[in-house]
Amino acid sequence: MTTGERPREQAGQASVETVALVPAVVVVGLAAFQLLAVGYASVLAGNAAEAGALALAAGKDAPTAAKEALPGWSEAEARVDIEGGRVEVRLRPPSLLRKVGWALEVTGRATVEAP
Repeated sequence: MTTGERPREQAGQASVETVALVPAVVVVGLAAFQLLAVGYASVLAGNAAEAGALALAAGKDAPTAAKEALPGWSEAEARVDIEGGRVEVRLRPPSLLRKVGWALEVTGRATVEAP
């Protein structure tokens, strides 16, 4: 063997390691996407709850106002509950796996006090 040559046992080792690493990179990427989706859904739920509370204070239809504050993809996934002056919006974040989306449901709350 001359200087600079690799032993035969190591030929192609980098390719094998790269192929073995691809699934781990995909899983980490999907987990990062899911965390971002949960954070975004949480912000949306909070904003929708606030919009519902403001509508409730103005004597308007709070559930409609809360759902109108959400983007199209999330309106069907949102549940709006009103109890007294409290508006609660539950929202499932987008997910490739439906069960994961159900497990990561977020809630936004806003309260309006009577004058």
